Amino acid sequence: MSDATRAQTMIPRKFVRRLDPAISTAFICIIVLLAIGSFYSTSFLSPEYLLQQLKVASFLGVIATGMMIVILLGQIDLSVPWSVAVGGMMACAAAAYGPAGEILAIPFGIICGMAIGLANGIGVAYLRIPSMIITLATNAVAQGLMVVYTGGFSPQDSATSAMRYLATGFLLPGIPNAVLIWLIVGAATVFVLTRTAFGRCVYGIGNRERAAYLSGVNTRQVVLIAFIASGALSAFGGSLLAGYASKAAQSMGDTYLLPSIAAVVLGGTSILGGRGSYLGTVAGVILITLLQSILSVMQMPEAGRQIIYGLVIIAMLLLYGRGPASR
Repeated sequence: MSDATRAQTMIPRKFVRRLDPAISTAFICIIVLLAIGSFYSTSFLSPEYLLQQLKVASFLGVIATGMMIVILLGQIDLSVPWSVAVGGMMACAAAAYGPAGEILAIPFGIICGMAIGLANGIGVAYLRIPSMIITLATNAVAQGLMVVYTGGFSPQDSATSAMRYLATGFLLPGIPNAVLIWLIVGAATVFVLTRTAFGRCVYGIGNRERAAYLSGVNTRQVVLIAFIASGALSAFGGSLLAGYASKAAQSMGDTYLLPSIAAVVLGGTSILGGRGSYLGTVAGVILITLLQSILSVMQMPEAGRQIIYGLVIIAMLLLYGRGPASR
């Protein structure tokens, strides 16, 4: 065998060895779901339908990005449902205050989400409260505040034209703006996690927080920033969802907690922290979106969907959450 032939055969082998088994499994499952969906509907594999599914996946993708950053730390953010709702509701509320309110609608919604993330970060990083407890508490507080704000009724404020354009418009022909936004958010996240000191600190804390602290990392600051980013991205996702539906709703974030966690874990990110890639999260988001679509076609009730998401998380934790790189 010549040197050139030997080199050509070694490249695929190196690629296969470096490919995360969870990511390859997720992409295989995507292909299987596409095949299954084609049996239920002849239009399931049409470009228009697939593009629509990618557009729907973009909202979950933005929300799951923040969840991934927190999970890489070995933490969890259970305040996602009302971070999403607060972002959408407050963005729509700001729109009621004239032209200035319309301009500041999305930033105001994101700032409200950052406030929730700040409370979570302070509780976890400085007060040493378990993330599961503090994020559940802030989720309940946010829910109570929104119920007081709306009086228990559905919000009457509508989304701005900018929110609707970002969620449903087309800046480039054939590519929804929501997909472009997810692409930008994803590219920025990959850069931060792989090319910055902050990203290295996130992985270091996820592997062993004490070792990261002893090596000079300001672990409290990193954890605080990560939770703020998670709150901001959840609220931004809520603003986009409000634009997609033309208005916000109190329950708009309820269906995004388990799918966001499942998408991250499906992509191979260890639930114990310290291991994972954004490509895996992308695969997990697409997989969850296709699964939701098939379950809708099968008329699966919401309770059944939640059971499936929970089983998926348990299965992936058993498969990939106990590897040597997890802790």
